Amino acid sequence: MILTETVKEYLRIDGTEDDKLLGFLIDSAKEYLTGAGVKGTDSKRYELAVIMLVTHWYENREAVGKVLGKVQLGLQSIILQLKAEGLKSE
Repeated sequence: MILTETVKEYLRIDGTEDDKLLGFLIDSAKEYLTGAGVKGTDSKRYELAVIMLVTHWYENREAVGKVLGKVQLGLQSIILQLKAEGLKSE
């Protein structure tokens, strides 16, 4: 389970003023991965994918069309691996 504190540590954020935003971004990243077909949520790669998305969205508040440009290849690789594992467990 990905906690706001883990993301804050990764982003080197002190204080609590962004906690609500980070919680929203974490929930949105989980929904994004579910929409991408990821079923398994108990791996470290899943947590990394969420952190990658949250970090990118937090640091790059851009138009939607540009959101994943910098992290897309790494994220796609993780998503494909997680989806393949989900298919094996069915």
